[in-house]
Amino acid sequence: MADLNTDPIIAIATAPGRGGIGVLRISGPDLGSLAQALFDVPLRARHAHYLPFRNTQGEVMDEGIVLFFPGPQSYTGEDVLELQGHGGPAVLRRILADCLERGRTIGLRHAQPGEFTQRAFLNDRLDLAQAEAVADLIEASSTAAARSAMASLSGAFSAEINALNERIVHLRMLVEATLDFPEEEIDFLEKYQAAQALTTIRDILERVLHQARQGLVLREGLHVVLAGQPNVGKSSLLNALAGDDIAIVTPIAGTTRDKVSQQIHIEGIPIHIVDTAGLRETEDAVERIGIERSWSEIGRADVILHLQDARMPGDALDVDIARRLPPHAPVLEVLNKLDLLDDAMRQAVVSGHTPAASLSDASELGHRLLVSAHTGEGLDALRSRLLAIAGWQPGHESPWLARERHVRALEQADAHLQMASQHARQDDRVLDLFAEELRLAHEALCAITGQFTSDDLLGEIFAGFCIGK
Repeated sequence: MADLNTDPIIAIATAPGRGGIGVLRISGPDLGSLAQALFDVPLRARHAHYLPFRNTQGEVMDEGIVLFFPGPQSYTGEDVLELQGHGGPAVLRRILADCLERGRTIGLRHAQPGEFTQRAFLNDRLDLAQAEAVADLIEASSTAAARSAMASLSGAFSAEINALNERIVHLRMLVEATLDFPEEEIDFLEKYQAAQALTTIRDILERVLHQARQGLVLREGLHVVLAGQPNVGKSSLLNALAGDDIAIVTPIAGTTRDKVSQQIHIEGIPIHIVDTAGLRETEDAVERIGIERSWSEIGRADVILHLQDARMPGDALDVDIARRLPPHAPVLEVLNKLDLLDDAMRQAVVSGHTPAASLSDASELGHRLLVSAHTGEGLDALRSRLLAIAGWQPGHESPWLARERHVRALEQADAHLQMASQHARQDDRVLDLFAEELRLAHEALCAITGQFTSDDLLGEIFAGFCIGK
């Protein structure tokens, strides 16, 4: 566990810019002397005081609400002062500077990003999963994400992890007690139904892991890149999915010279769509730079939409593009401009009797989608396919948000429990190995809530918070 720095800290807690209200937050082990210096009146705990904010010369800089939350019943577990005045940047900076000057004798300093929430964690006001949920709630980009982040902050995710840990600890207790009595080792698994208990734990963990993966998708979404040769409708598709004219669309090939990004939401899932320059050989120096950037963006994609003109799918350039696409990401072949096909050609495309049918194995697996960015035909199927790739099941959203490190920890715990199951099936009943795998699974789960967490990881997590939170 990291050492708690007890210097009093201060920060502007509201976002930069002008607003009706601006908030300064101060936290420290004993703020009574600072409160007296700032306001010269006694402050009642958790009571709103309407007071003038004066500088050291007695000049009124602003007036507003002052709240005092004595520790440990506060956000950080320390004494907390909140000053709520008008939201002008100049006003807030004046009050901040005055507070720092008056608080110099007690070591008052600027807070680091996330330091208020880090103190809440270190003072056991929040566990680590709840602390991360604070940042997730602030950054939530959809109603579903905000709802799930609030559930995490309220402890729903932590409760699941703690319940799993209780079961593992109980089983560990029985195993390790048996290790002290070797003559009992042979009958342990049968006597205490250890195998059945382990199966139950693994079933619960599998459910929690599934929900965590859903929560990860809800938090991070998908990075989707539109790729293809010029003039196949990439920009039109981006505009159609976004419901706005984000990208410039013209009949001239090569209009898009650089990437254009837009975030949309499908069933509450954030989808980050990137339109790229058309892929082709060119002598134009500017377009060539755009194409190089397109390939770089394609290399970072979670999903690649390989757009083609439905009137001439599978031509030589499309085949070459398909061969060069990276293997790490799923590729959806999207045949656009379906509205421009006559009935005979439409039937041929739908039935697969076109050159596109031999473009790649993905076509034969049903990864080809037919759309019209102009009329919207096929877009619902495209949205559904993106959700399926994300592993999202509409109507079964995660009750809480999760992060990549949470999923990795759950996967590590599952791997250790799987090894424990293998030891449980061995004839020689190697209980010491069984116990060790349970211990490792327990530690992996404890890392989620912060019971066993390195200082480096804490620094990385809280550095991503905004200042004042």
